[in-house]
Amino acid sequence: MVMRSVEIFAGAGGLAIGMANAGFQHAAVVEWDPYACATFRENQRHHAPSVEGWPVHQVDARTFNFRALRRSTPGIDIVSGGPPCQPFSMGGKHRAHQDDRNMFPEAVRAVRDLMPQAFIFENVKGLTRGNFAPYFSYIQLQLQYPDLAIRLEENWIDHRSRLERHHSGTKSAPTYNLLWQVLNAADYGVPQKRERVFFVGFRSDVGATWSFPPATHSEESLLASKWLDGSYWTEHSIAARRRGQVPAKYARRVERLSQRPPHQLERWRTTRDALQGLPDPESLPCNAISNHVFTPGARRYVGHTGSALDEPAKTLKAGYHGVPGGENMFVKDDGTVRYFTVREAARVQTFPDAYKFLGSWSQTMRQLGNAVPVKLAEVVATSVAASLHECRQNDQLRIAPHRNRLRRDA
Repeated sequence: MVMRSVEIFAGAGGLAIGMANAGFQHAAVVEWDPYACATFRENQRHHAPSVEGWPVHQVDARTFNFRALRRSTPGIDIVSGGPPCQPFSMGGKHRAHQDDRNMFPEAVRAVRDLMPQAFIFENVKGLTRGNFAPYFSYIQLQLQYPDLAIRLEENWIDHRSRLERHHSGTKSAPTYNLLWQVLNAADYGVPQKRERVFFVGFRSDVGATWSFPPATHSEESLLASKWLDGSYWTEHSIAARRRGQVPAKYARRVERLSQRPPHQLERWRTTRDALQGLPDPESLPCNAISNHVFTPGARRYVGHTGSALDEPAKTLKAGYHGVPGGENMFVKDDGTVRYFTVREAARVQTFPDAYKFLGSWSQTMRQLGNAVPVKLAEVVATSVAASLHECRQNDQLRIAPHRNRLRRDA
C-alpha cells in the first residue's frame, strides 16, 4: 500500500531522497531556495529515479496551504523536514525563537493542518543545549499537541505555560506520541561525524510501538580494523610503512580492544571510503565527471585542519558566515590539503552519484552542508515505515473477523 508524504524545508533533498528510498511517495516537496529547487528540476529533467515525479513547490513554507493539499490529496501519512538550523547552530547567532529563520512554528502548522500518522523532523544538536532548554521543551509540547495553536494575544512563553497545564492535567494520551534523540550519522554508515537531533512522532490513535533504530557501525570496529587485524589498510592497499603507529589519543582504547574485541558492528566509514573510485580532480579535464571540479586555494591554519582521510569526515557546514575551510577540505596522503569537490562532498553526505547539483561551488556546498545524509534519513524513515505497515496490518487483522461476520449475516 502506498504511503504518501509531504517534505518541507527540503533543501537539496537528502531527507526527501531517504524518505523515498524507504517507500514514501511525496505528495509535495516544499523549498524556497532557488538553487536547491534548480537542483531538483535538473535531476527531474534527467529522470533521476531519486526525484522523478516529485511535485516541487518553490515557495516559502509560511505561505504554503497545507489544508488545501489535504483536501486535494487525502491520506497524507507522514510529514518530514529539516527546519532551518541557523537559529540554534553553534556557529550562528543563537537567537532561537527571535530569529526570523526559526521555522518550527511552520513545522507544527504542517502537522496540525495535515494530521499525518507520523512525522520526522531533524535539526542541529545545538538545539539541545542548556540555554535553549525552555524553547526546546516548547517545541516538544507543540509537536505533541499541534491542535492547541498559539492565540493572537499569546507570546510563546504564555503558550508554553498553557500547553504545560494541558499536558499535566489531561487524562488522555497526547495527540502525538513524541520521541527525540541525537544521532551520529557515522553510527549508521555515513562517512561523516555528524550529530543531529531527530524528532519522531506517531499519532496516538495509530497505536505504533517504535524506538530509534540501533547503531549499525562503531568507532571501536574501525579502530580494531586499523590497529588490531589491519583489515582496513589491506582493503585500501596501504602498505605497512604508510600506516604509522596507533595515535596516542587511541592507545588506551586499542589496548582495551585487544583484551575484549568490540561488538560485531560494522566499522565506521571514513573519508577515504567515501572518495574511493573518484579520480583526483586536479588531473581531470573540466566537467569530465559531474560536479567533480577542482577548487584551488585550500590552506591550513589554526582551527582549520581539514578532515583526516582515515576517519569519518568532519561535519560539512553550510558556511553562511563565509566558507569554513576546515570542514570543507581534507588532508591528502602527502600531507597537503584540498577542498572537497561537490561530488566528493555529496559522497560524504551519501547522495547517489547520479544526483547533480546546480550552482557555484559555494552555493552547492551550502546545499550539501544543510542536507540530512541520505543514508541516515533512509535508516530512520525505513524504521518508521515498518512501524506504520505493522499498524496497518494489525488494523486489517482486527477488521477482518468483523467483515466475515457481516458476510455470514447477510
